[in-house]
Amino acid sequence: MKEEKKKIQNNFIVAAGLLVLFILYTVAIMFVDVQPIGPQGSSVGFAEVNQYFHTLFGVNMLLYSITDWLSIAVLFIMFGFAMVGLVQLIKRKSLFRVDSSILVLGGFYVLVFLAYLFFEFFVVNYRPVLIEGVLEASYPSSTTMLMMCIMPTAIMQFHHLISSKGLRNIVNILCGIYASSMVIGRVLSGVHWFTDIVGGILLSATLVMLYYSTNQLVNSKANRSSQRSR
Repeated sequence: MKEEKKKIQNNFIVAAGLLVLFILYTVAIMFVDVQPIGPQGSSVGFAEVNQYFHTLFGVNMLLYSITDWLSIAVLFIMFGFAMVGLVQLIKRKSLFRVDSSILVLGGFYVLVFLAYLFFEFFVVNYRPVLIEGVLEASYPSSTTMLMMCIMPTAIMQFHHLISSKGLRNIVNILCGIYASSMVIGRVLSGVHWFTDIVGGILLSATLVMLYYSTNQLVNSKANRSSQRSR
């Protein structure tokens, strides 16, 4: 029991450490090597690094469109888990009887959405290209964040929802290929600065670790409560 508690505490410490790292990284982008290299003279942090990768990969709007459309699949995955929660709610007639992991996942989705909204208003970097003539926020890459938040947590859920180990492994591999391909595609499309892709990955790691830690904590408390009631 003590080892489990210590492990959960360490998980939260890792999540907190990742959050601090993300904050420091964000602050660095705001103040280190800031130059007006973006469209319409927009300023960009880590300008030399970003300019190097932007020149290296160039801009591929076809790849941008493909990754944009393929990212819609993530919304269906989120909708699917929402339906699982809704079905459980209807059958069990109480929110508190819905699987705790689904409830935690719902809270996680809200947190991801709030993080997205925050950086839409608190702009750190703008995109290196205009999208339909509009200068849009680029940091952290929202598509990267969506992929690296939703897919890992989906894999965790599939561990409980798919009983067949073989099928589960196939689904997990496909999820991993999908997520990594989308992130790589986003890098190669050139519609985000390289540091903004990294920022999306770092923020995602923070949020996913927080989700995992919270899930472990809730499960631990539920197990202890179940043991006491016996």
